[in-house]
Amino acid sequence: MIGWIIYKHLPQDVKPEMYEIRRLVEEAERQGIEIRVLAPEQFELIVTRDDRKSVMVDGEVLQLPDFVLPRMGAGTNYFGLALIRHLERLGVRTFNSSQSIDTVKDKLFTQQILAEHNLPVPKTMLIRSKVDVNLVEKHLGFPVVVKTISGSQGSGVFLAETKSKFIDLLEMINAYKENATMILQEFVESSRGMDLRVLTIGGRAVAAMKRSSGNDSFKANYSRGGTVEPYEITPEMEWLALETARLLNLDIAGIDLLFDGDHYKICEANSSPGFEGIESCCSVNIAEEIYNFLRVRLNRFDE
Repeated sequence: MIGWIIYKHLPQDVKPEMYEIRRLVEEAERQGIEIRVLAPEQFELIVTRDDRKSVMVDGEVLQLPDFVLPRMGAGTNYFGLALIRHLERLGVRTFNSSQSIDTVKDKLFTQQILAEHNLPVPKTMLIRSKVDVNLVEKHLGFPVVVKTISGSQGSGVFLAETKSKFIDLLEMINAYKENATMILQEFVESSRGMDLRVLTIGGRAVAAMKRSSGNDSFKANYSRGGTVEPYEITPEMEWLALETARLLNLDIAGIDLLFDGDHYKICEANSSPGFEGIESCCSVNIAEEIYNFLRVRLNRFDE
């Protein structure tokens, strides 16, 4: 099998800490899969009726791969999305699809889809930086979580503990970007400083971990210094994670759940989930699980 990983940086810029890229390359080599890490800017998109079996990379015509793994996540820009769509139109299987990546990039749209299907999500409000603070207090209360429309690894996520701190935060954001569009979410106190990440691949909940901030932060991201521990997947967790991945059409997903008393609320979904934390605490080889799933989807057991 031949595959491409589409990553947001050039191959020579892939830093040692980009754990997932390194693991996917190592596992591909172990399994005899020919893999290349490419950045969107290396491609030339030429739309033509003629040769539909190749694309140009660094000015060189390359045969199309058997599959593509986009690893740009919430950082997928217009060109990156256009590239994935182009490859899909040429018949290349992408995991995940351009449509699902585009959907999950928009955190509000994600919440709308899940709420439409009656899944438990935090109460969410779309705002501009100029907003009626009293309306926010009435419908969401304080503390309140402030999020940019897209972001990953905890970036663009803030907690306003009080009404006055919320006003200060909006003023700061407005000074940086006037009339910025954001979403507000109710703060689930029982999940302060901790959450769950469930990793799903091909309709299976492969592993789960509990993330804790390890400090005073309300964010528990492993990439931001949080601690992780394995967590037994309950039937409720499994159903929520798999149903979220199904509704968002995600082949590979990281589903983040908040503790809500004895139950859970779906915080968000990730189309390019990190798995360093989950491999560090769970007895699971995520890279191997991904390639095993691809072989099944592509019916390539003999390679």
